[in-house]
Amino acid sequence: MIQSIDHIVLTVADIKRSIQFYCDILGMQLERFRPPDSNSERIALKFGNQKINLHSVDAPYTPHAQKPTPGAIDLCFLSDHPLTEWERVFQSAGVTIEQGPIRRTGATGPLRSLYVRDPDNNLIEIANSK
Repeated sequence: MIQSIDHIVLTVADIKRSIQFYCDILGMQLERFRPPDSNSERIALKFGNQKINLHSVDAPYTPHAQKPTPGAIDLCFLSDHPLTEWERVFQSAGVTIEQGPIRRTGATGPLRSLYVRDPDNNLIEIANSK
């Protein structure tokens, strides 16, 4: 049986801009690594027990999705910080809140969520469990 997600791959137009958003604004940890079968350094964003690997749209690693495209994903991140704190974080960073706080249903039950866009226009949901 499947237990959890280890990582996902996010195809981006500008890795530096994505690092700034996900690390400086969302608080993820930057990880640089080299897979055992490669000499090239790769970039990941760690949080909790999972990570997001960043692939440049101009040079995706293989294997990769059939149509690696920036801006084609919708991600929901659970946070233990109140949404009012996230509203302040986004406001001070100049990130527009598209919607919320609003009630939603997540994998573990009811959520209260805010929606923003990352630099590639992926939809990013920050949620608190109820």
